[in-house]
Amino acid sequence: MSGLRKVHLSLPASTEDLRRLQLGDVVYLTGRVFTAREGVYKRAVEEGVALPASPAELGSANFHCSPAARIDDDGTRTIGAVTATASFRFAKWLDGWFALSKCNIIIGKGGMTSADYRSMFVPHAAIYLTTVGYGTGALLGRGIKNVVAAHWIEELGLAQGVWVMDVENFGPFLVESDLDGNSLFERENAKIEPRIAALYEGTKPPTLRRFGETDDRSDEVI
Repeated sequence: MSGLRKVHLSLPASTEDLRRLQLGDVVYLTGRVFTAREGVYKRAVEEGVALPASPAELGSANFHCSPAARIDDDGTRTIGAVTATASFRFAKWLDGWFALSKCNIIIGKGGMTSADYRSMFVPHAAIYLTTVGYGTGALLGRGIKNVVAAHWIEELGLAQGVWVMDVENFGPFLVESDLDGNSLFERENAKIEPRIAALYEGTKPPTLRRFGETDDRSDEVI
């Protein structure tokens, strides 16, 4: 990641802290982070169940992830790795979620659209951080210093429950959206897309196609 700007961000982050971030910055977090994914969102936003702890106790950074976690017989809680999950499917709950959780940082995989950022993140002065690729779960796990609490485990299970963690140099993450609702992925895709057709100019159509790409029985399918 040489050439990219690295930022060490203390949590909870102020609006001023987030305003200083730029799309594509590499961010490391120190402070409190909690996991919450679709089971939590549905329970809290749709079903109206009160969050299991106050926003101050949970923290202001919500990670969409599945933790490799366990609770031992003596109550000891351990998380060895955290693997991000795709965040686009959370969009329908976000307005209600921001109001309940008071989060200003959402972490996950892949991000959302700039339209989502502008309609839901910007009014709540929130940004989106994305993981940098697959296979980083164990690397991120090294940044977890303490598992503070685990909530809704019986109701939702280990993967869907709320895990509260104190972290140090937790990352790397990329700034995918800023406080104006701009998207790193959309910006970079706009640079790449016009040149894609030129890359394939003059090449023959593929012989093999994947399931779902063709309904022509004369095609070879893998």
